Amino acid sequence: MAHGNAQGKILVLATETCAYPGANSVGQAHSSYPANTYLLRVRSPALFPERFYMDCFRKGVAGILIMSCGEECPYEGAYHALAKRVDAVYQEMKAADIDIRRLRLTAICTVCNRAFLREINQMNEVVQELGPPQLAA
Repeated sequence: MAHGNAQGKILVLATETCAYPGANSVGQAHSSYPANTYLLRVRSPALFPERFYMDCFRKGVAGILIMSCGEECPYEGAYHALAKRVDAVYQEMKAADIDIRRLRLTAICTVCNRAFLREINQMNEVVQELGPPQLAA
């Protein structure tokens, strides 16, 4: 069981149009999320190549949440491209014997602070259960 600073890092890729404002609403509601969570504001997660995710796991990131706009993405076709990319990453993860629960694609709206917190807490549970990723360099 992980304790305190031993918790694995969780990286959140939050779209600037939807999920990032959702994260902001968590702060405005005076809620908090675990200190092992790192939020990265991104224009579109579809811009990140498959190797980005695998590199994160190799560098010790224990879980990645991709919080997107879902079907309401302002960039035409971006969500479907992202879903395809995540499927490709799942195949690479399986080949490297990495539990695919470490990567999750989810849609978060601008005011979805409960959903935002629920996703982070669920990923935290997965990370605590699995421990740090074991990867060959």
